[in-house]
Amino acid sequence: MDLLLFANTALIACAYLLGSISSAILVCRALGLADPRTQGSGNPGATNVLRIGGPKARKAAAITLFGDSLKGFLPMFAAHLLGAMGLVDASAWLLAAVGLAAFLGHLYPVFFGFQGGKGVATALGVQFGLLLSLGAAVAAIWLFVAKVLKVSSASALVSMAAAPLLIWLLWPLHADSGTGVLVGMQTLMTLLLFWRHRSNIRNLLSGTEDRIGGANDSGAHERDRP
Repeated sequence: MDLLLFANTALIACAYLLGSISSAILVCRALGLADPRTQGSGNPGATNVLRIGGPKARKAAAITLFGDSLKGFLPMFAAHLLGAMGLVDASAWLLAAVGLAAFLGHLYPVFFGFQGGKGVATALGVQFGLLLSLGAAVAAIWLFVAKVLKVSSASALVSMAAAPLLIWLLWPLHADSGTGVLVGMQTLMTLLLFWRHRSNIRNLLSGTEDRIGGANDSGAHERDRP
């Protein structure tokens, strides 16, 4: 096998394996909390950790959020760095494959029975790793919608729906080619994220979705697991 092809494949595989490390499950184990897959909404993500964490909720959720974002950011950073060094392809195709692999690892982690989270934090990490301006724009939209609507899932859905358009606007300022590939990658990630949020979408349409810090923010009225 060509060495460059081997390096590209190895980087994509490592991105998936890193994405498969469930921050929520490991943090809950380390802090003596219940498995997030069996409590609250059943989703191994920062929002559910915040629900079930009790006195340790803020600390546990913050570490989970950081860990899930980092496993999206690091593979993208590695792709940029290794591409600049000529050790892997310096192409949008590889960036797209690495980002998608990390995201899929979070959704379907090989280390945890393919039972993963919804992917918001990991997608944001991928976006920051692709372009800092992209990650900042997506995060700003999330924060704005959260401030106005006070619904975490709505913030995630709106910000990730905007992400393909933001890539289309911002990537050409960084490179002369590859925009379509990266828009396609983000569109697929957004569609998968919407699919993982289908129970939240039903709740939003019925007016029963949990609000950030609301009295009904228990996640118990409908479990997120398929």
